[in-house]
Amino acid sequence: MKVAMVLMLLAVLGALASAGFFMLRKDNGQEGAEARRSRLMARALAVRVALSVALFLFILLSWAMGWISPAAVPLGS
Repeated sequence: MKVAMVLMLLAVLGALASAGFFMLRKDNGQEGAEARRSRLMARALAVRVALSVALFLFILLSWAMGWISPAAVPLGS
């Protein structure tokens, strides 16, 4: 379970990195390059949001099914 969560988190970070790449990439003077870059960046950000929501729902499902449990820090001794 934890491995799947870590892989999904890495996928979220990968989508964020690709959006940053599209944002910082320079235009080569091509016609419509800025619109294409904006579209790719928006799609990468949409994928990041979808993955984040899916990860959150997966964590809630895992907790409800008993696959994971919160590890609380003991208070006092």
